Amino acid sequence: MASVKVLSLDGESKGTVKLASIFETPLRRDIIRRAVLAQQSAGYQRKGVDPRAGKRTSAESWGVGHGRSRIPRRKGGGYQSAQHAAFAPSTVGGRRTHPPESAKNPLERINKKERRLAIRSAIAATARSDLVKARGHIFTSEELPLVVEDKLQGLQTTVEVKAVFEALGIWGDVLRSKTGVKIRGGAARRRGRKYRRPVGPLIVISEDKGIRRAAGNLSGVNIEYVTKLNAELLAPGTHPGRLTLWTKSAITQLGKGLFGSE
Repeated sequence: MASVKVLSLDGESKGTVKLASIFETPLRRDIIRRAVLAQQSAGYQRKGVDPRAGKRTSAESWGVGHGRSRIPRRKGGGYQSAQHAAFAPSTVGGRRTHPPESAKNPLERINKKERRLAIRSAIAATARSDLVKARGHIFTSEELPLVVEDKLQGLQTTVEVKAVFEALGIWGDVLRSKTGVKIRGGAARRRGRKYRRPVGPLIVISEDKGIRRAAGNLSGVNIEYVTKLNAELLAPGTHPGRLTLWTKSAITQLGKGLFGSE
C-alpha cells in the first residue's frame, strides 16, 4: 500500500501516512456522471398547475342554433355576462392547452453500489495530477493527494487559512475561482443563475474545530466531512479530478471501509 507525505501548516514534511486501497479504484467516468446527475435531480423542483385552474366557472356551451360559436360562455349577467367565453384554452382566464403536470417525477435513481463506486472512483481521481490539471486547478505540489496535519481543522480565521494555502501552493486556485466569474445571459440570467463561478479546492476533514467557519467564505472553497463525501463534491459538473486537501485523520478514516471499500 502506497504512502504519501503529511505536510505541516507551513508546507514542511511531517512524516507519511498510508493511503487506503480506495485510491487504487479505476476511473469510471460513466458511473461518476450517473451519480452526479442523480444527485442533482434530487434538487429539481416539480412544475405543475392547479388541476382546477381556469375551470372554476359556470361556463357551458350554448350549442347550435344561436348564431354563435359553440365555445363555453358564462352564465348570469353583470360585467362577466353570458357574452364572455370561458373555460376553453382560447379564452381569457381559461385553462391551458397542455399544462405541465406535477405528477412527473424528475428524480433519477442510481443503485447504492454504483453510487459508492462513483464516490470511490472520484476519490481516486483526486490523486491523479493529470486529471486535476485538466480541470484547470492551480497548484504547485508535485505529489497528490495533498495531506495536511490535523491542526488544519482548528484554524479560526480566514487569514490563517490563506497563509496555509499560500504555503501549500494552492492559493492561486482560490484566486482563479474569484476572478474567473462569468456573467450569463438569457434564460439563466432571468432565473437567478446570472453568475458562473469556477470551483476551487475541497477541504476534507474528520472533525470541525473552526475550519468550516474560517474557510467557508473563500471563493470556490468547500469544506466537508470525509463521511459525507459525494460524487458532486468530488467531481463537479461530472468531471473528476477536483483539487482536494485532506487532513491526516480523514485519510485514516478512508481505510475503515467507507463507501464500501475494503
